[in-house]
Amino acid sequence: MTGALGGLIASPRAWVAILAIGAITYGIRLSFIHLFGRIDGVPTRLQRPLRYVPPAVLAALVLPDLVTPRPSVAATLLDERLIAGLVAGAVAWRTEDVFATIASGMLALWLFRFVVFA
Repeated sequence: MTGALGGLIASPRAWVAILAIGAITYGIRLSFIHLFGRIDGVPTRLQRPLRYVPPAVLAALVLPDLVTPRPSVAATLLDERLIAGLVAGAVAWRTEDVFATIASGMLALWLFRFVVFA
């Protein structure tokens, strides 16, 4: 192979780095499986912070797409994704039902994308 990619594939350093990163990742995951397989329950000091992991991951995945700035303030506020996200957030807060949240958010997104802003 020629080019930069061919040199990277043939490089022993690249393979060592790939194998090391894979071994470290596997070790970290295995340690949690091993640790939680040996204890009867998750300690209370660990349960409290773990409750915030799902909302933090969801926020990290969803919020950047919802609050992407547009060329103007009006375009940002009238973005169908932001409106649908606000609708889904209101439904989630009011009902605490995952299915209702997803359904209402998708319905609002489709409604604004294909009917209102078409």
